[in-house]
Amino acid sequence: MADQSFLDDAEENEDDTEGLIDLDGDRENFNSIIGTVKARFSNAETGRRNDETRWLKSYKNYRGIYDSTTQYRDNERSQVFIKVTKTKVLAAYGQIIDILFANNKFPISVESTPMPEGIDEFAHLSQVPVSENTSPVGFEGDGQELLPGAMQATPMRQQQQGPTAANLGGLADKYQGANLASGPANMGEPQISPAAEAARVMEKCIQDQLLDTNAVTVLRHAIFECSLLGTGIIKGPFNYNKTIHNWENGEYAPIDRTVPRIEAVSCWDFYPDPSATSLNDADYVIQRHRMNREQIRDLSNRPFFNKEAINDVLNSGPNYQEKYYENTLYSNDDDPNYQGSRFEVFEYWGTLDSKFAEEIGIDLPKEIKEDDSIQVNIWISGNEILRFVANPFIPARIPYQAFPYELNPYQLFGIGVAENMEDSQMLMNGHIRMAIDNLALAGNLVFDIDETQLVPGQTMDIYPGKIFRRQSGVTGTAVNGIKFPSTAGENVQMFDKARQLADEQTGIPSIMHGQTGVTGTGRTASGLSMLMSGASLGVKTVIKNVDDFLLKPLGEAFFQWNMQFNERTPEKIGDLEIKPKGTSAVVQKEVRTQRLTTLLQTVANPMLAPFIKIPNLIRELAISQDIDPDSLVNDMNDAAIFSEILKGLMPNEQGTGEEASTAGEQQSGMGGSEGVSGGPNPAVPPSTDGGGIGVGNTPNAGEAGFTGNLN
Repeated sequence: MADQSFLDDAEENEDDTEGLIDLDGDRENFNSIIGTVKARFSNAETGRRNDETRWLKSYKNYRGIYDSTTQYRDNERSQVFIKVTKTKVLAAYGQIIDILFANNKFPISVESTPMPEGIDEFAHLSQVPVSENTSPVGFEGDGQELLPGAMQATPMRQQQQGPTAANLGGLADKYQGANLASGPANMGEPQISPAAEAARVMEKCIQDQLLDTNAVTVLRHAIFECSLLGTGIIKGPFNYNKTIHNWENGEYAPIDRTVPRIEAVSCWDFYPDPSATSLNDADYVIQRHRMNREQIRDLSNRPFFNKEAINDVLNSGPNYQEKYYENTLYSNDDDPNYQGSRFEVFEYWGTLDSKFAEEIGIDLPKEIKEDDSIQVNIWISGNEILRFVANPFIPARIPYQAFPYELNPYQLFGIGVAENMEDSQMLMNGHIRMAIDNLALAGNLVFDIDETQLVPGQTMDIYPGKIFRRQSGVTGTAVNGIKFPSTAGENVQMFDKARQLADEQTGIPSIMHGQTGVTGTGRTASGLSMLMSGASLGVKTVIKNVDDFLLKPLGEAFFQWNMQFNERTPEKIGDLEIKPKGTSAVVQKEVRTQRLTTLLQTVANPMLAPFIKIPNLIRELAISQDIDPDSLVNDMNDAAIFSEILKGLMPNEQGTGEEASTAGEQQSGMGGSEGVSGGPNPAVPPSTDGGGIGVGNTPNAGEAGFTGNLN
């Protein structure tokens, strides 16, 4: 598997040595570090051995592969494998993808905290100069009073104290020169929401970065492994130098820009601290890479990698050690040289005790005490240290997010769809094999032959027109055909029962992946809706796990990356929090659309309209119908502008001037009592379509138009 890591250091300049940990040239110190990393890798490998067994069984059930643990009867011939596990895994994967990306947007949003700190929730224009209130005791004439024993002056009357200057955070440059005061404005006066605006800028920035790093594709890969093996893993964000193609005055002038990147990590290459139940309490994480020569050589182009050590690794030759499960995963039995050109690289993220660091010659900062630990990133291959730097992230964190399909509260790795239905898959395979073997017997005749009644030396081959020469006995008793009874029906019934158990174990009914011939409740639209609603309960739990263990930590990691490295967007600074929006998409679109439409009809009552946020309601209604609200729904300012435009286009209902006069004359001429000729039908009701011809009244006998009149 090719390594696609985008590891870079926190600094753009490769010559910058900030964060680089110095080691003396003693080879013994290098061996101590390498030995420590490999020892921790060995512990992690031993700790996850049971998980590897579960994953391997799940993968074989997905692929339809029998292993050596499957026991066959001596007379069993059929070895068919019914891959219902694959169908269930793909159904779960497709449903999760459809829910998370239903709005064509990565399900992460940024909002300001309910009570933001460091930035105002509201700010408004002030007609009087704002005061900075630099002195806590105030000054004479400021309208404040220093009470006995108080440490800070308090206002005597709020109107005597000047307004406080607005705290705009990163928006100070944008509103420079505006006389803005802190707090909401009076009714009808303009105001801004600095905290909410900073949240919108941060969300827009993160969404752009996620789009640039192909986050949807990366997440798809992780969600598939989550559905199959029970755990998906995302790594990052890391710094990556992106080249932006640019032309100035007709000449090509590319621009290098540092952007965050993420990648999906396979469970097979992920070795966490075996004592940890989550990544929050893990002391370390090791990722195992399998690289070719070009990938090893490319590491020298990244910051803080030791080029001499990389050359030594290349000169020493491939050192990859194949694991027992890789023959099954990569199907390399026919290629004996598959691992002959690969290198094994360990990437370590975790802690080192400061005392151990001093013993091996690491120069530690003065602020680190003897009983503290340091966060480091170490890359090793063979007996060489390729990279040794301090953790560049502030605050220090292990840059991995692991999210389970089904939470196992006492282990880091979760439980997937394939493991949940392992027994049902075994039952389905067993009963379908029994049905096939029985049909092989029941579908053929077995002959009972009495050789004493036949002439010796005859062949026993059976074919149409075959003649047996009999020498004695009663006619028809020498050769008899025997038909074995068929038990395939009972085995097929057990197969269907096992398939129903798989529906129960996985929480994914067969109707969700295209089962035909549905009977009972699923035959009606309302019954089918009830079944789908019940099935969505299990998916809600999975989406909630994705929210809690992936989307929120990943959003916070992007937030911290932008606060640490992104200096091009100061407007993003504020008291913000990440809101994962995966669970909000679980509600069925049809049900949500119906509820929003009902609420919109309720708003038609003018007494209730002021209590509803109409713009938000319209946007949510567009989203529930898979419509981009930004392309069709106006905000309040645009709505006011278009409202004025529409006023000029709509005809005046009351009518003014000549148009009203003309309309009045037409109305009088058509419907007034004057000018209407008398007759049998003096009152002509208007037509339903707005035309001038009505349906009229039914003529009576003797009146014109009565068909029964005699000429």
